[in-house]
Amino acid sequence: MDQAELSMEQVLKRDIPWETYMTTKLISATGLQLLRRFDKQPESARAQLLDEDGPAYVHLFVTILRDIFKEETVEYVLALIYEMLSANPTRARLFHDESLADEDTYEPFLRLLSKGNWFIQEKSCKILAWIISARPKSGNGAIANGEASASKKTITTIDDVLNGLVEWLCAQLRQPSHPTRGAPVAISCLSTLLKEPVVRSSFVQADGVKLLVPLISPASTQQSIQLLYETCLCIWLLSYYEPAIEYLATSRTMQRLTEVVKSSTKEKVVRVVILTFRNLLPKGTFGAQMVDLGLPHIIHSLKTQAWSDEDLLDALNQLEEGLKDKIRKLSSFDKYKQEVLLGHLDWNPMHKEANFWRENVTCFEENDFQILRVLLTILDTSSDPRSLAVACFDLSQFIQYHAAGRVIVTDLKAKERVMKLMNHENAEVTKNALLCIQRLLLGAKYASFLQA
Repeated sequence: MDQAELSMEQVLKRDIPWETYMTTKLISATGLQLLRRFDKQPESARAQLLDEDGPAYVHLFVTILRDIFKEETVEYVLALIYEMLSANPTRARLFHDESLADEDTYEPFLRLLSKGNWFIQEKSCKILAWIISARPKSGNGAIANGEASASKKTITTIDDVLNGLVEWLCAQLRQPSHPTRGAPVAISCLSTLLKEPVVRSSFVQADGVKLLVPLISPASTQQSIQLLYETCLCIWLLSYYEPAIEYLATSRTMQRLTEVVKSSTKEKVVRVVILTFRNLLPKGTFGAQMVDLGLPHIIHSLKTQAWSDEDLLDALNQLEEGLKDKIRKLSSFDKYKQEVLLGHLDWNPMHKEANFWRENVTCFEENDFQILRVLLTILDTSSDPRSLAVACFDLSQFIQYHAAGRVIVTDLKAKERVMKLMNHENAEVTKNALLCIQRLLLGAKYASFLQA
């Protein structure tokens, strides 16, 4: 059977020859006794045994995984551990019991991540995620325990585990071991592990943040919605970590999150995206990006919907107020610049305000006339008549208000681009293209009568 398609039920139906392992001294007589009491028993009986003797069972399972390499047995023991932890994740604390201080409880699972068998990889990954999340915390919030031991033998450190696990998770996002389950399993584990600051650091150092961005896209099926939710949950957790925020600011994360929140009807997805926006709003250029992406309008629309989650409603209100404040604080030229860089122009008041042009016309010189060059790109590439008309008008305004406006616009070869629009099918475009050409050829003084 294809190991990737093995189910828990199929694995747990197996009869493992525990007596043979005792005969060959791979398990002890005590171990055999524990197994006979536990194996094939109903859940209630196993739960009682784990309550009474949990650390002994953890020690036994880890010893089997360390000493026995037969694939069917390894799969079986992983299935027992997985079943035990999925029924009650707090049992992962048993792996950190003081009686196991000298045991290398991580090593078998970390080693098994590199096995070719998908069932073994997947279960080892999920078990490791549970064990790491259950580690006791030291007073300063760092993960404690496992760095050193009185024992002489070498024990896998938490750094080894984190580096190995994060490396495996990133590999699953780059080139999954299983075509359909590799990425979802990796994202699911990350959405748990990234709650740990030390894991965030490891993940960012492994250049993992960029692997999340392509997974942020509107989803329709139940499986893809869950993957999207857990991916957005990862982004939210990373929004608390400064080095990750730097990458989020320079990637297409904001655009993708905005598309998701515009189209998603799943409350938990909308909630985690809005909470992420709320975290990022006061940082760097995120506020300006949100204004550019039309988030104020989207938030207004979302507020009209019937959400039941109080946290989401609070976050929407906070984000709305925060964006209003951000818009007030953005200088008029910043707002203008953001609009132009977004490529969608409209007749906002500043385009026709004489004060705006008088006060800000020298700002157009920044970055080798970057904004003028973008306006010309809009003339070349946009199919939106409103954007074309406003771009022509803004060029004519620059010519009028900048002392060397005609020379600069001519040097940037604007004339040819604007001339092409003189025959445009839209009257608004032709009118403003004509105004621009008049000012370019005649100068602002003689062409001013054409201004609408």
